[in-house]
Amino acid sequence: MDKKNALRAGAVAAGTTLMMLLMSSPALALTRDDGDDPAPKLSVAETVGLFVAAPLALFLVIIGLVMVLDKSKKA
Repeated sequence: MDKKNALRAGAVAAGTTLMMLLMSSPALALTRDDGDDPAPKLSVAETVGLFVAAPLALFLVIIGLVMVLDKSKKA
């Protein structure tokens, strides 16, 4: 790809990104809607357990099951 095409592709990508950013509206997360019922906040330990420890444990269980149930012949 020559320099002119690379420059054109970069300009199109930058222009598209700029237009998407300018046309998007904020999420307005501070405004409560009718029926909005937020859950109680999680502690740090609960957050780490839910988003770090639980996926790691599930990953290790899956690895263990694959290793135990592997039917291929050993070399």
